[in-house]
Amino acid sequence: MAARGLLPQTPSVTQSDERSPWSPPEAVFDAACDRAVRAFQQERGLIVDGIVGHATYAALREASYTLGSRVLLYRLSAPMTGDDVATLQSRLQNLGFYHGLVDGLFGESTHNSVVLYQTEYGLSHDGICGPETLRSLNRLGTRITGGSPHAIREEEHVRRSGPQLSGKRILIDPGATDDSDAAVLWDLASRLEGRMSAAGMETFLSHDGKSSPDDNERARVANLADVDLMISLRAGHYPNEHANGVATFYFGNTHGSFSTIGRNLASYIQRELVARTDFLDCRTHERTWSILRLTRMPVVLVETGYVTNPHDAAILSDAAARDTIAEAILVAVKRLYLLGENDRPTGTYTFADLLAAERMTPM
Repeated sequence: MAARGLLPQTPSVTQSDERSPWSPPEAVFDAACDRAVRAFQQERGLIVDGIVGHATYAALREASYTLGSRVLLYRLSAPMTGDDVATLQSRLQNLGFYHGLVDGLFGESTHNSVVLYQTEYGLSHDGICGPETLRSLNRLGTRITGGSPHAIREEEHVRRSGPQLSGKRILIDPGATDDSDAAVLWDLASRLEGRMSAAGMETFLSHDGKSSPDDNERARVANLADVDLMISLRAGHYPNEHANGVATFYFGNTHGSFSTIGRNLASYIQRELVARTDFLDCRTHERTWSILRLTRMPVVLVETGYVTNPHDAAILSDAAARDTIAEAILVAVKRLYLLGENDRPTGTYTFADLLAAERMTPM
């Protein structure tokens, strides 16, 4: 935290011995440390709770790496992650060799980009970013700036696939956290799946409901299914029952990289849900959660109200309201592929209109 400017480099107490400046009794998790943790979580797109759990600890480790502090290479079983990987991806992207998201994950696409760069510049093309490759990158500096190849590829893929929903592959992820929301989310997922199937879409579920896979496993299933989009359904929980509203999330990080299609779809879903229901508008947000970061396709996580809030819980317990939520999400997906053409005002596009449009022969 001190290295990131969130805490002073040394505590205010003057040290009279050779101990580390952050040794006890100064090294305590006090109010200042709590604020620093929360600021870091906010900065990194994590849940802001002041708790240094697995996700926060992993992010702290990633933030500690700078390009050149270690050798970077592709490890299939345990991919390397860190800010140094993100910096490498940005350098390769600016040079025209990397076309993915700058997500700080040294995966196959990053490995292939390093190999391509090494081959182009007469280096040993082993895909390992060691001293020789780093020296070469530092000598070249930045050749191209501005624009995101990944965003261009995402948008072009949507444009080429056409406005019809028929044939589109989508994975629905009912992400229940406990029994209080499992029935609601599975019912909502079923209603959404039925409507998408009626529109000609090929649908998949992330799990069978008998197990509780973590977000990493859900992302792995989505990648194996090779779908076009993923919709993750969640319900909000909070100790204070006054917390309420609907929000949508897409991948985005402090490196300035985000999923363009994920952001667009999140915005469409948020607008449709707010227009069609009585949920409070909690807006759309960038996050770096595993379910958003580890998937190769655009993903939107929809937080469909708080089951701990009486008002939201009443909406979610109503079957007609769940129909409305499912239709709002489906219409938002249709809007994504329409690309603004033959569109209608938010909240006015009905399921019947959508099915009629799907039966029309595309131009």
